[in-house]
Amino acid sequence: MAVLLLGIVTAAAWYFYSSGYLLYYGDAQAHLNISRSLIDGRQTGYDQLGTVWLPVLHLICLPFAARDYLWESGLAGTIPVGACFVLAGLCLYLCGKDSFGSSLAALTGVLCFALNPNVLYLASIPMTELVFVAGLMVCLLSILWFRRTQHARWIVVAILASWWMSLTRYDGWFLIPFIALFLMAAAQEGKLRVLFVSGALASLAPIYWMAHNWWETGNALDFYNGPYSAAAIQGNRPYPGFHDWPAAIHYYWEAGRVCSGYGLVAVGLLGLLAALFKGRWTGILFLALTPLFYVWSVHSSKTPIHLPSLWPHGYYNSRYGIAVVVLMAFAAGALASALPARIRMLPLLALLPWLLWPSPQNWICWKESQVNSDARRAWTAQAAAYLDSYYRRGDGVLVEFGDLAGIFGKAGIPLKEALHEGSGPAWFVNTMPSGLVAQTKWAIAQKDDWLARRMAEAKAFHVVDVIRVEGAPDLLIYERN
Repeated sequence: MAVLLLGIVTAAAWYFYSSGYLLYYGDAQAHLNISRSLIDGRQTGYDQLGTVWLPVLHLICLPFAARDYLWESGLAGTIPVGACFVLAGLCLYLCGKDSFGSSLAALTGVLCFALNPNVLYLASIPMTELVFVAGLMVCLLSILWFRRTQHARWIVVAILASWWMSLTRYDGWFLIPFIALFLMAAAQEGKLRVLFVSGALASLAPIYWMAHNWWETGNALDFYNGPYSAAAIQGNRPYPGFHDWPAAIHYYWEAGRVCSGYGLVAVGLLGLLAALFKGRWTGILFLALTPLFYVWSVHSSKTPIHLPSLWPHGYYNSRYGIAVVVLMAFAAGALASALPARIRMLPLLALLPWLLWPSPQNWICWKESQVNSDARRAWTAQAAAYLDSYYRRGDGVLVEFGDLAGIFGKAGIPLKEALHEGSGPAWFVNTMPSGLVAQTKWAIAQKDDWLARRMAEAKAFHVVDVIRVEGAPDLLIYERN
């Protein structure tokens, strides 16, 4: 099974790499830049982890991001995330086999998951979804095997998987009390001890991250209400589903549907009924918790989902629907187990639409990354070409770390040449309105952003190039006076 999954993700990764799609998501580029900044920068080390994005993805990409080509191409994220895909699929197979008592049914569920093009795209790029799913499936498998064997080591594995999830995505924090409850329900004796011990130990991961936020910013909840949090990014702009439960459910379900495809949704819903009818509800209920978390997030946490089929007809956070793909794929295994052996793999017909129309234009996660990155990729390429012509090693660039950091990877310039907000005191003295300190020869900013306004006030630099791309603010390249 592991060899099959490895072959699938290798073929997918090669396709996305050869097509140049690995860093279409702005977040994918930013994740790799954080990994790289841990070892490459004017100020490296632990503080570069930041406070909003959780650290697991950045740490598992770190050994690969240290290699220039792997960082610049995006393959530094492909390798560890692809390994997480293999682990997730293998555990999904083992969970299906344990739950439904059929290898063929388990294989059916795994193929419905592993051959979904949205899953394969996210398994090939440095994003957190498949890293989280790997922890999710390890945790479910530990619960199932603890119920069957009563060996305490599976409680330990479940807690470790919970830490992995909680330090990958905030969905993991939501799951902690439910993991403890599932372990308690699986225990044949000492139920209350299992509940409190597992819950307390699993909670150490969120406690660590709040302590980390306090250490870095003085605010233990900086990830939630700080200047770079989702709430701060969204601001007071309204969106469908905010404080509206029916709309939140509708928008999230649509995200799950377009990620899964109509075929898998139909098969999965029948599988849900089959699983519940046969009393095989543990895996179904556990995997349904993550979609519930996303509905709650849309409703209460300023986390919008935009889809082309729903107002305001855009692309944003469609990948949250991957949690529905996992649930429906597992349920497809339940349906397969209820069918006669000779037609047990009939639910694989859910994959037929993807095979009949195999275009990336039909893959919502890829399409979102493509639409939202057109302008960024255009000005990144033009800025990198300018620096390639005029920049000399050691000149230094004053820049706000974020989307603009992708220019350095494209131009092959080490991050230690950048002076940004993660560079410590040097950043503050170089951006003082007085302009008395200018330790870099170049600066890059977007028109009307914070750094551009400082450049205008200080007059230590002058604009030497303006890059105009439709749908984005002008990109300004400055040279020191």
